[in-house]
Amino acid sequence: MPKKSKNERKRTSSGEKEMSFIKVNFMEVKDMREFLIGLMLMVVVAFVAGGTQATVEGAGESEVASETELVLTPEEFEQMRQVYFDRCAGCHGVLRKGATGPNLTPAKMVPKGKRKLTDMLWYGTAKGMPGWGQMGVMTKEETALMVKYIQNEPPIPPQWDMKSVRDSWKLIIPPDKRPTAPEHDRDIDNMFSVILRDAGKIAIIDGDTKEVISTVDSGFAVHITRMSASGRYVYSIGRDGKATMIDLFMKKPATVAEIRCSLDARSIDTSKFKGYEDKYAVVGGYWPPQFVILDGMTLEPIKIVSTLGYTYDTEEFHPEPRVASIVSSHIAPEWVLNIKETGLVWLVNYEDPNNPTITMIEAERFLHDGGWDSTKRYFLVAANARNKISIIDTKERKLVANVDTGGTKPHPGRGANWVDPEFGPVWATGHIGDDVISIIGTDPEGHPEHAFKMVAKVQALSSGNLFIKTHPKSKWVWVDHPVSKKEVNRTTLGIFDKANIKGGIFKTLKVADYGKAVHMEYNKAGDEIWVSIWGNLGDADKGKAGEIVVIDDATMTIKTRIPNLLTPTGKFNVYNTVRDIY
Repeated sequence: MPKKSKNERKRTSSGEKEMSFIKVNFMEVKDMREFLIGLMLMVVVAFVAGGTQATVEGAGESEVASETELVLTPEEFEQMRQVYFDRCAGCHGVLRKGATGPNLTPAKMVPKGKRKLTDMLWYGTAKGMPGWGQMGVMTKEETALMVKYIQNEPPIPPQWDMKSVRDSWKLIIPPDKRPTAPEHDRDIDNMFSVILRDAGKIAIIDGDTKEVISTVDSGFAVHITRMSASGRYVYSIGRDGKATMIDLFMKKPATVAEIRCSLDARSIDTSKFKGYEDKYAVVGGYWPPQFVILDGMTLEPIKIVSTLGYTYDTEEFHPEPRVASIVSSHIAPEWVLNIKETGLVWLVNYEDPNNPTITMIEAERFLHDGGWDSTKRYFLVAANARNKISIIDTKERKLVANVDTGGTKPHPGRGANWVDPEFGPVWATGHIGDDVISIIGTDPEGHPEHAFKMVAKVQALSSGNLFIKTHPKSKWVWVDHPVSKKEVNRTTLGIFDKANIKGGIFKTLKVADYGKAVHMEYNKAGDEIWVSIWGNLGDADKGKAGEIVVIDDATMTIKTRIPNLLTPTGKFNVYNTVRDIY
């Protein structure tokens, strides 16, 4: 689509309200809770003084809602702020301006009315939002409070500058006090780091014996873990912005350093280019929108860089351009950062971390997750609100294509690579919003007629897919459906034959009778695929908080289970993660 002229852009935005900010020195606020209570008291006074009423549309009939009916107590407001942070902010933004999910500011929410908002939260939407009530994640009481919460103005979060970052840094075991060689005879390459999401912990599991070697505290609701280039260290990032570093050389792996780089985050990675192994790490923030470069051996902060800027298409200022995902280049001393709201891919060179050079590539909005093609030259990332995959040539440093996936809200994780008998090397993604698996050619030299085009589209078991996985040694492509609207599909995997992908689902495998089957990962040998069963912490006494199901890849049958884990989600094999095998 052609860009608008500057005058057109001015006319487009002239009618919009400018964002107002409350000027508060947040560094002097010792307790965020006290600030929120004070803020809500001001809101209550404003509501009482106003006394106005608005007519809003409900589900099929008019509703008359008094503004005072939307008031939450300070305790209710804080409760919903935390629920929103945990379940909603990732898709809708801390400021609720929208990204993967739509804008949830009061100007958009109040006209919808109580009934429509309640149905949206309880049953989900056709575009992929889960039905939090129907899935048992939110109670009726919590749903009613959230309906009120999203009709109130969002709280203004504080900033988190270098002083705050540095004050949070803890070097627990300095490098010279750590083991000089492994204190065990386990195969580190076949260890798995397993996120125990709702418990705030990381489990380190021996991929050979299936033994839980160690369980380590982490940040809140960890999103991913990544490995150092050597494979020795595991780096985790919590949704609260806390990064931790675990040493796998230790007899019982433990945290050797930690730091809080932001107040909300999703991404972390390390330096992998030859000569920079284990030297640096980088954390991408959701709030504040920024990234922080760290010393790879200690997590000492080196540089903080804001990502505030302008959208690539309309060139309008955006107050919350979040760092969605990060990958580490194998062909240059660079990280690839995906700036969600502005639609820009940043190539950040870390040769001089105090003065990083940044190449900005216009891609598409709103960027989310993605991964490498099989050559590690091309990076493919989902612009899932626009239903496209942006393909970046990191060697030529340019956008190759924005490919329409033919589905709703692509969510590849890191995607899946294999060689198709007709199309050659391909990469694939599933979708949250519908049952489409989209397959894109990635070989411009051997198969130029198929390169960077959608070459096939096949049907998954259902919508609600989050991850797709395969391995060079496997015959199969595995797909999960953890946020499917049908309960039976949430614990069922779909399996496709690489040799006949157009033939559709080759087999389905139900792996549990509770929770959600989510995120697959292969072992080092590529002959086992592990899937998490994400249960509820409250069901731990029933043995249903979670487990990992280990499947024989060749026969597609369950080999064993690793039981009694507390809400496992993502899991990452050291060997595969270091080498970006997926």
